[in-house]
Amino acid sequence: MTVRDNPGEAMGRSCGVLLPVTSLPSRWAVGDLGKGAGLFLDFLFSSGQGLWQVLPLSPTDPAQGHSPYSGPSAFAGNTLFISPELLVEEGLLHPSDLEGHQPLEGGSCDYEAAAGLKRALFEKAFERSDLIPGEEYRRFRGDNAFWLEDYALFSSLKRSLGLPWYRWPAPLRDRDRGALEEAKRNLADEVKREVFLQFLFFRQWERLHGLCRERGIRVIGDVPLYVSYDSADLWAHREIFDLDASGSPSRVAGVPPDYFSAKGQRWGNPVYRWDALERQGFDWWLQRLRRGLALFDLVRIDHFRGLVKFWSIPAREDSAEKGEWVDASPGAFFEAVRENFPELPFIAEDLGYITPDVTVHIRDLGIPGTLVLQFAFGAGFDKSPYAPQNHRENACVFTGTHDNNTAR
Repeated sequence: MTVRDNPGEAMGRSCGVLLPVTSLPSRWAVGDLGKGAGLFLDFLFSSGQGLWQVLPLSPTDPAQGHSPYSGPSAFAGNTLFISPELLVEEGLLHPSDLEGHQPLEGGSCDYEAAAGLKRALFEKAFERSDLIPGEEYRRFRGDNAFWLEDYALFSSLKRSLGLPWYRWPAPLRDRDRGALEEAKRNLADEVKREVFLQFLFFRQWERLHGLCRERGIRVIGDVPLYVSYDSADLWAHREIFDLDASGSPSRVAGVPPDYFSAKGQRWGNPVYRWDALERQGFDWWLQRLRRGLALFDLVRIDHFRGLVKFWSIPAREDSAEKGEWVDASPGAFFEAVRENFPELPFIAEDLGYITPDVTVHIRDLGIPGTLVLQFAFGAGFDKSPYAPQNHRENACVFTGTHDNNTAR
């Protein structure tokens, strides 16, 4: 990969590996932030790699196939990544608490098995939460006040009611103040537990990120453009999404018909109301990018073109064919991004149908775009922009992304 720390200052060549946290070795059915992660960092360091790209660290939803690109929060962390072994080191579990659990190493990830294995361990850790230094805990809550309490209550209500937020009783669905206060009282322990688990996740991630820095390995994080309809973000910030009066999507995201899909792709995520975002100074998006840069050294923005112009489909339509291109607010938004993040530590995922206006904005920002070697081989290799001899400057080159099979 070739990346830049500043628009006018090339970092030079660096290389690395894309590996989701879920794929790290672990005895707990999914990868986590413990020993397996440390061994992977040792491998990267010993083989001269300088970059580790991860997929979104957000919680996943069984109803969405546990896709990290359709999670219930754009800000929260996936608590299944919490390492029980590290909880022992932190004094929140005893070594005996881990005894009797059969290892589930190898094979595919099993989110449900991981949740079952860790649920009782997390409960024991929560019972010992008074061991956490009060100042550290208060600082975490303060630093994450923008999203943390909303997410904790959202998650607690979902578990209690067993329904997506848009099917909750109207006072809760529509965030009536009295109903929210009553829910906070009734679910006080559940809300505290969720906040505690988020604290544990981010503390363990910060520890791992520190190990990366010690080895000179920079972490690339992934920020999906859209969020899931059944998410804390939609519930808490309905005004910035294109919803009708009942909270149902008016228009949804996707991409138009192309060579790969005759009917296009209808993703189903509600699209943004960029006029509302602009009136708020793009606060939600800036908070999201700020959170990403607190976790990662570089942030890859998935479907970057949607920040310039996006494919908007009437929600009543079953396919993407009747969508249309709609302007976002690229000029004002990118100006706000420059003001808040002058070093612009971003990577644009600019694959698919890319128009000249998207290319102009990427060039003006001075951030690297994306090239995929697997797209090069076939008819037209000599002229393919993905073929090595035709690679442009300031690009991140992948053998494949998370959407491709591995090269071997």
